[in-house]
Amino acid sequence: MFDKILIANRGEIALRIQRACKELGISTVAIHSTADEDAMHVRLADESVCIGPPPAANSYLNIPEIMAACEITGANAVHPGYGFLSENARFAEILEDHKITFIGPTAEHIRLMGDKITAKDTVKKLGIPVVPGSDGEITSEEEAKKIAKEIGYPVIVKAAAGGGGRGMKVANSQEDLSIAISTAKTESKAAFGDDALYLEKYLGKPRHIEVQVIGDGKGNAVHLGERDCSLQRRHQKVFEEPPSPALNSEEREKIGSIVAKAIGDLKYRGAGTIEFLYENGEFYFIEMNTRIQVEHPVTEMITGFDLVIEQIRVAAGAPLSFSQDDINLRGHAIECRINAENARTFMPSPGQINYFHPPGGLGVRVDSGVYQGYRIPPYYDSLIGKLIVHGKTRNECMMRLRRALSEFVIDGIDTTIPLFVDLLNEPDVINGAYDIHWLEKYLDQH
Repeated sequence: MFDKILIANRGEIALRIQRACKELGISTVAIHSTADEDAMHVRLADESVCIGPPPAANSYLNIPEIMAACEITGANAVHPGYGFLSENARFAEILEDHKITFIGPTAEHIRLMGDKITAKDTVKKLGIPVVPGSDGEITSEEEAKKIAKEIGYPVIVKAAAGGGGRGMKVANSQEDLSIAISTAKTESKAAFGDDALYLEKYLGKPRHIEVQVIGDGKGNAVHLGERDCSLQRRHQKVFEEPPSPALNSEEREKIGSIVAKAIGDLKYRGAGTIEFLYENGEFYFIEMNTRIQVEHPVTEMITGFDLVIEQIRVAAGAPLSFSQDDINLRGHAIECRINAENARTFMPSPGQINYFHPPGGLGVRVDSGVYQGYRIPPYYDSLIGKLIVHGKTRNECMMRLRRALSEFVIDGIDTTIPLFVDLLNEPDVINGAYDIHWLEKYLDQH
């Protein structure tokens, strides 16, 4: 096992990783920018190193400074969390070159799944169902029109290196397709430095279903059920729940088994998430995230397994501590992402937290790195915490979530808490009858 782990992240995920390390008896190193010197993960770490000024490019994305922090503290492993360098294959390679373990998959697997065209081709060969569309990059407008005619409109053009909804355009007709390709190319080049595109069938009212997996890198892998992440705004998830209200046990077991076998065959190491669109009983692969997810706590709540501890264990070369037969999904869980944003306009709301009172009680968990008096900096993602609740049934879980939201007080800044209070009064949310377009339509109407 590792003696000391450097946590290459900030905020609630850095604190989450730190807690797992403490439970394993491992010393921790927190890195931070000058804007985060008073952050909770910095205060609670065994050691801390300032790695630069506030902009992420000069601090949390500054690989030379992070490597220097590893050297001066003697850290022999790095956990990247999510975001920042968590899916940077070059960073993983540099660490390994310096005999420091990257707590995540190999650089090869990060690269494989980082390019959406290659990822789609890889998982298709592994037996995972994919959305009908181009077999790879579309090389001309004529080729795109031919494929679109074969699979039928509407279609969606996507950036091969994309993420966060950028470089994605829907075309409802052949006339729309030319504009979609041109616009997506321009966006993709500007955002990712790569204008490669691929084309897929556009599904009308799909759900966003993702399957949590973990492998030991030696051919053993298990799935820990699915999460429904269909309530999204601008392709960003805001509300996640397992199990999905849309799936039955047979569908759940079928897709889980397919995914676990594929990940085992790939000899994948660490935690990962296979994301699907689901419509009319069919699953269609979107992408694989080769890291821990923001919404991993809901899976922990219904399985009882600590995913971050398991990440650390398999990175150290240990076998998985559980088998597929040990995974029993118990009850229902929901996570609300609490952002420092206005609940109506979604404008960021950095500033000082004057009063902070998180909810508690049975089945309630709050993952947050903020505290009373803490000043939220304007330089980073607006996520300030996650409210996670668990109940024996979905109805009990929803009732508990209502209660927990009513107790949650964050004063001094705007947050998205009022949005969740409103959503829990909507019949479609209460009944679980929503798709990936539902939230944006709701927001447009309110």
